[in-house]
Amino acid sequence: MKKINVGVIGMGYIGESHIEALRRIGICNLVAIADTNYELALSKAELYGIEKVYKTVDEILNDDSIDVIHNCTPNFLHKEINEKIIRSGKHLLSEKPLTTTYAEAQELIKLKNEHPGVEACVNFNYRMNPVVQEMRSRIKNGELGDVRIITGQYQQDWLMFDTDYSWRLEPEVAGNSCCVADIGSHWMDIIQHITGHKITSVMGDLVTVIPVRKKPVNQNETFRDSVEGDYIETEVKNEEYAAVMFKTDKGATGVFHVSELAPGHGCYFGFEINGSKESYGWNQEQNDRMWVGRRGGDNSVIIRNPNTISPEAKPYTNLAMGHPEGWNDAFKGNIYAFYKYIADGCKGERVFSTLEDAAYIVRLTEAIVESSKTKQWVNI
Repeated sequence: MKKINVGVIGMGYIGESHIEALRRIGICNLVAIADTNYELALSKAELYGIEKVYKTVDEILNDDSIDVIHNCTPNFLHKEINEKIIRSGKHLLSEKPLTTTYAEAQELIKLKNEHPGVEACVNFNYRMNPVVQEMRSRIKNGELGDVRIITGQYQQDWLMFDTDYSWRLEPEVAGNSCCVADIGSHWMDIIQHITGHKITSVMGDLVTVIPVRKKPVNQNETFRDSVEGDYIETEVKNEEYAAVMFKTDKGATGVFHVSELAPGHGCYFGFEINGSKESYGWNQEQNDRMWVGRRGGDNSVIIRNPNTISPEAKPYTNLAMGHPEGWNDAFKGNIYAFYKYIADGCKGERVFSTLEDAAYIVRLTEAIVESSKTKQWVNI
């Protein structure tokens, strides 16, 4: 099999995660990276043994040896760069959100439809945890029964101090939301993916808890502890906390909350789905297991076992039982699903998030922001 040549744009925290995942996928060959911070790109190339380093998007797109481009840039650049990648005829793997507005997302979908030879994926990586895929298979098979109630949370603490700062707090760079667009998007995507339901009505309450922050003159990398130095007191417009009630197209109802101000939580992402027969629960900090709740029978915890896992989940698990697979394994699994689809001639089910899937998450985010402003339910 001919290996698929890959280039990555953006060498921040998430760009490096893409590099590490790509190095673990046998059908890929990472040949080039690009960043406007050329010194940073050179250092990453030396660290990972990457042959080519480019300063601009246009330079890497002009490399005819590359088949797929990963866009790991900040949110406000997604639309422009994703457009360029699609027009170049190369396949696209974009970080989320697809764009900062739903109108922009629709434009990208239209453009991709004009380039049918281009395949595209948006990196909602939690989908490809094997236990998540196991839940999806069981729900499809009717073991949970009718999905009735869905609850959960995604909590982090990297914005808990006023000395913590991120471009995600700036509407001009991140769009109209911080934590809903950043981590709430993952929660909404995974729930819709597992259940087959679409969230169609929302009531949101977005809160900016720290209205003024100390923005460092020299910006820190995401998730790095703040350091002393020069700063500018800056008004914060985007939220660090949100609570959302919702309803789905198939009659389920639920609520979730997201926070980047929760001390002690690095990536506390979990949910519970209550059905007419059973309940399923999962948290990514213990992501090798799922909880099954029953009335009139014993509850149980199922530990991932590649020997007994469903056929739908099996392609995304690699280690023997008792050897926990974590965040980076699901991240790799999502990218692998995209490349396997391309290697198979773009045939079969798109288990990864498509542009249409990701555009709907942008639409939901806009509806939640609107609801918080109007204090009313918003139907999508």
